[in-house]
Amino acid sequence: MSEELILDGLRIRYKIMSVKRLQALQNDIDKLEQEGKISQNKVLRYYIGNFKFDLPENFPNAKSIIVVARENKLAKACFHYNGSKIDVMIPPNYCQKEDMNEKVSKLILEKVIMEPGYKIEPTRSLHLKLLHVRSGLGRYGRNNICYVDEFGSLAQLYCFFTDYEFEEVSWEETKMLDRCENCTICIDKCPTKAISKDNFVIDVERCLPLYNEIQGEFPDWITPDAHNALMGCMKCQMFCPENKIAMKNFERLEDITEEETIILLEGKGDEKIINRIGKKLRMFDSKTVEYYLPVLKRNLEVLIKTKF
Repeated sequence: MSEELILDGLRIRYKIMSVKRLQALQNDIDKLEQEGKISQNKVLRYYIGNFKFDLPENFPNAKSIIVVARENKLAKACFHYNGSKIDVMIPPNYCQKEDMNEKVSKLILEKVIMEPGYKIEPTRSLHLKLLHVRSGLGRYGRNNICYVDEFGSLAQLYCFFTDYEFEEVSWEETKMLDRCENCTICIDKCPTKAISKDNFVIDVERCLPLYNEIQGEFPDWITPDAHNALMGCMKCQMFCPENKIAMKNFERLEDITEEETIILLEGKGDEKIINRIGKKLRMFDSKTVEYYLPVLKRNLEVLIKTKF
């Protein structure tokens, strides 16, 4: 089962899996662990530490897993600084207008389940990329990112448990995109050489987002010209043929004024202005500003230095 819906003007695709596949999904992860292919890096371990292919404790009678991919757009923001304008990319997974779980849940209940009395629960405790590839909704790229047809690697991934039992379910082998077999664009473009032709799993300890998502100084081996987005990295995705359609559409955010840019670079300033910047960039709010402000300060500094 694979269908397409529309939500807020953007396409959504979904597939259905049985909860009986949870153990097989966990086996996939365990196999990678046993083969030593999952890095022991502390930051990565923090990210994946809660991933467990198991039924939620508060939803033991769940029967099906609804795997969802939502079309998404790359964001761009123009920063004004020293009388010049600097265009900066923000990958969509860092730039969220709102939490879409509630909207997507409502859409699934109304358009997919379509019967009263059933429950649906979003979850982030499953490895979403593997789940989407196993469902057949996506495929792995050589860069280990999940690609969805036409949505590319920019797709926003979701997963929901439901107590509704579907008759038609999906299950596919873990596959890499056919195009990747004879393509080395992402290998050539990766600024830190984290991607290789010999290994299906990338060298995550050399992957730029592992360092520019968190506080602290960048390792010396990351050169200034490696940085290309306010957070994360788009080098392996920007030139990927599978993103040809997805990269054509981007969302232009409200400009960051000279005053706001200076406040970001100083990492401090008027609380109202800082909150305004957070709303413009959709990257932090009053609850997360304390953590993200020094991260964005450092990242913006290095981007500006490479522009001048």
